[in-house]
Amino acid sequence: MNLHRRLKKILTPISLPVLFFAAAILLGAVLLHAPFSSGAGRVSFLDALFTSTSAVCVTGLAVVDTGTAYSRSGQAIILLLIQGGGLGIMTFSTLALYLWKKRVSMTDKIAVGQSILNNANFHLGRFLIQVFAVAFLIELCGALLLFLSDPEGFPPFHALFHAVSAFCNAGFSLNADSLSRWQGSWAVNLTVILLIVLGGLGFSVLLEAGSLLRFRRKKLPPQDAWHVGIVLKTSLFLTAAGAFCIWCAEFFFGSSSLPPQNAVLASLFQSVTCRTAGFNTMDIASMTSGSLMFMILLMFIGGAPGSCAGGIKVTTFRVLHAFIKAQLRGRHQIVIGHYAVDRESVNSALTLLFFSVAIIFFSLIALSFTESGGAASRQGQGRFLELFFEAVSAFGTTGLSLDLTPKLSPLGKVIIILLMFIGRLGPLVLLSSVQSFGTKLLYSRPEEKLSIG
Repeated sequence: MNLHRRLKKILTPISLPVLFFAAAILLGAVLLHAPFSSGAGRVSFLDALFTSTSAVCVTGLAVVDTGTAYSRSGQAIILLLIQGGGLGIMTFSTLALYLWKKRVSMTDKIAVGQSILNNANFHLGRFLIQVFAVAFLIELCGALLLFLSDPEGFPPFHALFHAVSAFCNAGFSLNADSLSRWQGSWAVNLTVILLIVLGGLGFSVLLEAGSLLRFRRKKLPPQDAWHVGIVLKTSLFLTAAGAFCIWCAEFFFGSSSLPPQNAVLASLFQSVTCRTAGFNTMDIASMTSGSLMFMILLMFIGGAPGSCAGGIKVTTFRVLHAFIKAQLRGRHQIVIGHYAVDRESVNSALTLLFFSVAIIFFSLIALSFTESGGAASRQGQGRFLELFFEAVSAFGTTGLSLDLTPKLSPLGKVIIILLMFIGRLGPLVLLSSVQSFGTKLLYSRPEEKLSIG
């Protein structure tokens, strides 16, 4: 009886994603470390664990070249890990959105989640079929478009690998230079951009937006339409602003030289891929500091909730923007569109921002110890930006790097592994998982005002 109660307390809807991803990562590491997965030389277990974590968490950071270090069997395992991680993320996060739409608070999700399968309006089998069918259809269409765009550059397996990697926002590539050789190809760029955007919007938004396109007279419930509108408008704004800033920093103020059309395409692609996709058509290490700083911001924000994207999410960014706007105007309600955001959502956004910044800050300190080797700041010019970029990329599960990932020390790799894992699940999920083991207090203490600022 005691064992049953302990298992029931451990296997909660909040802790299940943590256990699922941890088990998948360990299994993937064992398989990638096996001899049949090795390509040019045997991959160490730590590198296999790093690759498995990056694949399951759909990040894209790689300490070894995926196209040469792993055999076709190893690449197929990475593909399955990306697919499993992406579908797992979409499933768990969409279930969380389902509970959110039922106005279930974070503290009550554990109790309500136990009875979700008994809800007459919710059919788990149909829900999973919808998730898998939508994902597979989009990925197969993307693979076909890539193959038709360049049959030699994207043979069937390569086309499928890159399509799955793009839709799951993983950023893994079988090419050492990612997609740089297709920098001027509109067909390849637009296909990958479309896959990244669809994967970054989330299953819930895709279904709701699809229902509007299919049934023009059908109207979404006001709350759903409000959520979809915030995600789409904020995502469009961040993509356009990112493309403009990168174009200005690289081609207007910078020294990069490309034909005007290619410059616009490269800027747009890099802005989209910063939203946790990890592909690149430009040499990231040679980009200006202005571009890199804005890319760090985009990686930190990430994509939409319920999607394969990481980061603090566009809805969190929009709530924080509305919160600051309300504070400057001296208003009590945080208004977005025609609705005011409830206090619990605002508190969650502020908590997420605090924990995210704290995690990145302490990880950056740890990486400074492990990677700088105690060198003076003057001796490591530019090292801070490299470490900062790497930490945010890992936390935001983006996968972009300033060529630092292959040079990481063993302890540095462990830090990045933990960052990818925490960033994939989200600080609030991990915090809620830990809180689920605690005891809820049935009393409160007297409150007093404290001088702030």
